[in-house]
Amino acid sequence: MKKRIVIVAGARPNFIKIAPLIHELKKYDDCFNVTLLHTGQHYDFQMSEVFFQNLNIPSPDIFLDIRSGSHAVQTARIMVAFEEAILKERPDLVVVVGDVNSTLACSIVASKSGVSIAHVEAGLRSFDRAMPEEINRIVTDSLSDYLFVNEESGLKNLEKENVNSDKIYFVGNIMIDTLLRNLPIIGRSEILDKLNLNSREYSVVTLHRPGNVDSSETLSEIFDVLSTISRKIKIIYPLHPRTMKTISDHGFFEKFKNIDGLVMIEPLGYIDFIKLVKDSRFVITDSGGIQEETTVLKIPCLTMRENTERPVTITKGTNYMVGRDRKKIIQLTDVILNNEAKEGTIPELWDGKTGERIVRVLVENL
Repeated sequence: MKKRIVIVAGARPNFIKIAPLIHELKKYDDCFNVTLLHTGQHYDFQMSEVFFQNLNIPSPDIFLDIRSGSHAVQTARIMVAFEEAILKERPDLVVVVGDVNSTLACSIVASKSGVSIAHVEAGLRSFDRAMPEEINRIVTDSLSDYLFVNEESGLKNLEKENVNSDKIYFVGNIMIDTLLRNLPIIGRSEILDKLNLNSREYSVVTLHRPGNVDSSETLSEIFDVLSTISRKIKIIYPLHPRTMKTISDHGFFEKFKNIDGLVMIEPLGYIDFIKLVKDSRFVITDSGGIQEETTVLKIPCLTMRENTERPVTITKGTNYMVGRDRKKIIQLTDVILNNEAKEGTIPELWDGKTGERIVRVLVENL
């Protein structure tokens, strides 16, 4: 009898991670009956549907249409709706990815329903519990039956937390499967022409975390940094809808708009965004996944956070941890523009075959 699997997605990083799993599971139709469930945590077209189109993911079998809300409200809504779905589908396994609220909520419901859980991207830790994502990671890992780890730090973290080693599988980074699979299509993107950009003559900024954009004080620091950098190189800033609202609410939208050399644009789909990153001189971000993508693309990355759950991007990759330290950011920008940035190497098992390894584990053990 086929095993029933529900794959959960809810936000941009999730879509990038589920694509390789769905493509690989199609090869095992005789083993698995797969249901794709989209919680609707990201419901804006550019943050959701466009990724399904870009990554050739089939339309969700179930759409919960949860939409935005506080962490508690959003998580609660997902739990209530997902419980109804799981009672109807009665899966043998729920697969969750990453660290968003959908990951946490669906893991709790699956666990309470007696359904096995597989967590893709297990073991990552920032050790900063002020980050909601950190709570999501810890709880999800504690409930999961299959922990699929993408870097060595994840193995060490789970060992320290006394997780049964029989549950842990070092499989590599599934986001890189998507990146490598789509490189030919990414190369054909016309986004640089649309934005009138030349390769290596611009930088990219993606800042959206509350710690960076939810106060006038931090926005003032970021404004100062971007104003300085924009005198040296053009900056392209795709604006997350929530970030645009926050910047506007704090009275910084017009200030940012008036920075010469800073171009704010709407969010991009996966293909156009990765093309933008791939041809940039460097990236400034507070995103987790972009730290990984820039490492593989060999693009210098300045991460405006005080910690990262992806330390391999620093120890082996092209990532620098800079916080909002203006002096450090400007100094490293000069290093990069002088072609003196570290080259980095590709971490172990970031080879485009993570989806294959995950499905092989499920075939052998589920």
